[in-house]
Amino acid sequence: MQSGLSEATQEEQSGFRKWFLAGSKAGDNSVQHKDAWYRVMCLTGVDYFSTLGYQPGIAFLAAGILSPIATLILVLVTLAGALPTYCIVARESPNGQGSVAMLERMLPGWQGKVLVLLLLGFAATAFIITITLSAADATAHIVENPIFGDTLKGQRVSVTLVLLSLLGGLFLKGFREAIGLSFFIVAVYLALSAGILVDGMYQLFLHPPLITSWKTEIFREYQSLPMMFGVSMLLFPKLALGLSGFETGVAVMPLVRGYDTDTVEKPEGRIKNARLLLITAAAIMSVFLVISSIVTTLLIPAAYFQEGGPANGRALAYLAHTNIGPVFGTVYDISTILILWFAGASAIAGLLSLVPKYLPRYGMAPSWSAAVRPLVVFFTSVAFAVTIMFKADVDAQAAAYATGVLVLITSAAIAATISVWKHSVLTRFYFCFISFVFLYTSFANMSERPEGVQIALFFITVILIASVTSRAIRSTELRVDEVRFDAKAEEFIDYALHHHWGEIRILPHRSGMYDFRQKVERSRRIHSIQEAEGDFIILEVDLTDSSEFSHDLLEVRGEEQDGHKIFRCSSPAVPNAIAAILLNLRDRTGQTPHVYFAWTDGHPIAYTLKYIFLGEGETAMVTREILRSVELSEHKRPVVHVG
Repeated sequence: MQSGLSEATQEEQSGFRKWFLAGSKAGDNSVQHKDAWYRVMCLTGVDYFSTLGYQPGIAFLAAGILSPIATLILVLVTLAGALPTYCIVARESPNGQGSVAMLERMLPGWQGKVLVLLLLGFAATAFIITITLSAADATAHIVENPIFGDTLKGQRVSVTLVLLSLLGGLFLKGFREAIGLSFFIVAVYLALSAGILVDGMYQLFLHPPLITSWKTEIFREYQSLPMMFGVSMLLFPKLALGLSGFETGVAVMPLVRGYDTDTVEKPEGRIKNARLLLITAAAIMSVFLVISSIVTTLLIPAAYFQEGGPANGRALAYLAHTNIGPVFGTVYDISTILILWFAGASAIAGLLSLVPKYLPRYGMAPSWSAAVRPLVVFFTSVAFAVTIMFKADVDAQAAAYATGVLVLITSAAIAATISVWKHSVLTRFYFCFISFVFLYTSFANMSERPEGVQIALFFITVILIASVTSRAIRSTELRVDEVRFDAKAEEFIDYALHHHWGEIRILPHRSGMYDFRQKVERSRRIHSIQEAEGDFIILEVDLTDSSEFSHDLLEVRGEEQDGHKIFRCSSPAVPNAIAAILLNLRDRTGQTPHVYFAWTDGHPIAYTLKYIFLGEGETAMVTREILRSVELSEHKRPVVHVG
C-alpha cells in the first residue's frame, strides 16, 4: 500500500513538473495560446487604455489651458511617429522580439549581445514598473474609497501584494484566461469612459460660454496659434507616458492568430493582424485622449487638478461623479481599479515574450527560464520586492516607468530608420526626424527626472551580473542538440572500427594550423601509440560566433589531406563540440572513443574566462568536465587522454 502511495506521489510530482515547466524546450508552444487580434489588443490595451485615468490630469498639470493642444501634439506624434515605427517593427520581427531583435541582427557577436542586455534592462524597468505602479495605483483607488478607506488605511503595501498575487496566479493558469478577462475589462472601461466623454461634450454644448472663455484666455496668454503649438511641442516630453503600449503591442505578436497559410518564415497573416491591432489601439486612444483633454480642461476648475484636489489623477472619475451621478461614478471607479490592476498583465505578457527568446539562448539564464510558468513566479517575486522597496508609492515609480518606455520607443525608431535606409531619401529623412523626436524626448525626460535612469541602471546591472554568472555556471552543458556526419566522415568511422581493433581515436587540432604530421608524431610518442595500433582521426573545430550559447545542429565533414583523415565542423564553443562528437560516436558505434589532448600553458583563470566569452581555452579540462556532467557512469564515458 505504501509503495502504491509512493508511486502515485511520484506521478503527481512528475505531472506538476511537466505542467510547471511546459514550454521549456525549444519549439514547444504548448502554453502559447493564439487568439483574434482585437482580443489580444485588449491584453496590451489594459496598459495603454488605462492611462486615460491619469493622462488628462498629467496634461493639465504640464500645460494648463494648453492641455488640448499639447494632447493634440501627443496624438500627432503617436499617429505619425510611433505607429509607423512599430508597423515596421511588426514586419521585421513577427515573433515578438520587437526592436531588440532588429538591433541584435545589425550588431553581431558580443556587441549585439551587450546591446540586447542593455535594452532588456530598460524593458525590464518599463514592464516591471508597469506591473507595480499600476497595482499601486489600483490600491490607491481602493484605499481612498469611502467604503474601504477606514478598514485598509495604512495597508497600501499589503493590498498591492495581494493584487500582484492575483495577477500572477491568473498567468499561471494560462494566456487564454488572461486574454478573456482583459477583453471584458477593456470593453467595460472604454464604454464607461465613452459615456463620460459624450456627456462632457453635451455639457459644453449646453454651456457655450465655457468654450468662449477658454478661447479668450488662451489667446490672451499665447497671442497666436504658432506660439501655442511651439510651446506645446516643448511640453511634449511631460506627456510622453501617453505613448505606452506600443512595445507590448509587438511583444505579444506570437499570441495573434494569423492565416492558415502562415509559415514560420512568412507569417503574413500574423503581421497584418498585428498591424491592425496597433492601428486600432492608436486610433481609439487618440480619439479618447483629445476629447478627454478638452472636456476636463473646460469643465474642471484648475485648482481641482492640483495635489490633493478632487480631480488629481482621476479627472474622468471626477466628471463621472459630478455630472452623471454617484452610482455611475462608483461603477466607473470599480472599472478603473480593475483596469489599473490588470494593466500589469500586458507587461507580464511582454516579459514572457522577450526574456525566453534571448537570455536562455545566450546561456545567460537557467534553462527553466524558457518556460512560461517559472518566469511568472519569478517576475511576480521581483514585483513583490519592488513594491516593498518603493512602499507602493505611485509617484516614486513614475520616473523609472517613463524612462524605460521612452528608451524602448527610441530604440524602435532607430531600428526602423536603419531598416528603411535603402528606401527613398524622403523616407530616410522622415524616420530620421522621428528618431530625433524620440531621442530629444528621452534625454529631456532623463535630465528632468534622473531617478528614472538610476532605477533603470540598477535593473541593467542586475541583469548583467546575473547573465555572466549564469553563463559561467551553464558553460559545461553539452549545448549541442544533434550531431550529423557526412558520407566521408561515416566512411572514416567504419574504417576505424574495422581496421583499428574497434578503437576510434580522436586527435583535436587547432583549426588553420596544418602541420598534422608533427602533431600526430608528438601524440604517438606521448601516449605510446604505435603505427600498427591504428591512426588518429584529426578533429578541427572552426570557432564561429562565440557569443552564441547553444548549437542546434553540428555538421561534421570528412576530408583527407596529406594522407590524414580529418573531421571538420563549426561551433561557437570548441570543448562542447568535441564532447558532443565523442558522445555521438559512442552511441552510434557502441564503442568507447578516445580523445588525445596536450596541456596548454597559461593561468587557469585566464583560460576559464577565455572559454566563457570566446568559446575556447583549456580544452582538455573543459571537455572532460562536460563529459563528466553529461555521462555519470565512468565506464560509459568517452576516455580523455592528456599529455
